[in-house]
Amino acid sequence: MSSISIIGTGNMARTIGARATAGGNTVEVMGRDQSKAADLAKALGDGATTGEWGTAPAGDIVIVALLHNGVVPAVAQYGDALAGKVIVDISNPFNSTFDGLAHREETSIAQEVAKAAPAGASVVKAFNTVFRHVLEKGRPDVFLAGDNAQAKARVEAFVESIGLRPLDVGGLNMAHWLEGAGVVTVGLANHGVGHVDFALGITELPA
Repeated sequence: MSSISIIGTGNMARTIGARATAGGNTVEVMGRDQSKAADLAKALGDGATTGEWGTAPAGDIVIVALLHNGVVPAVAQYGDALAGKVIVDISNPFNSTFDGLAHREETSIAQEVAKAAPAGASVVKAFNTVFRHVLEKGRPDVFLAGDNAQAKARVEAFVESIGLRPLDVGGLNMAHWLEGAGVVTVGLANHGVGHVDFALGITELPA
């Protein structure tokens, strides 16, 4: 099992934390509001603990569950406290109309995190193509991207521990296209599918 620290106290932090504890992983919650972090850790149960914002996370895998515009500043604030950690960015940088990305360049929040992260840290993009309640109640595929094979393997093992299938899409440059896939899910929810009770996935033909 994995040792997980979650930076954030919102809905995705709660959902991933709940699946993580149910999968037998150790979970630490870190939030700017210490009382909210403590409340979430208590709600998660199963030995979940609370860490102090900005200090070295206890977990080997650090999931940054913040809105996209807060991810890079948080990683920069933590600085060397994240050295040697696997940092997982789950954010979607949607524009104001939710039909495109907030950044105009061919980059991603995960790639910008990699620039801000200390030496020895590895960044993986994951979970961003899954609506929160589908992650909570379903068994969606989890696409992930990263440059460090060992870091991706650790995230894949965590994803498997929570009963989901990890699917590697390639290097960290592919995080840009995963963020684009996040836009596609919103477009499908608003048009072709018409609701949010679905997730993107892979269907394989029988051998």
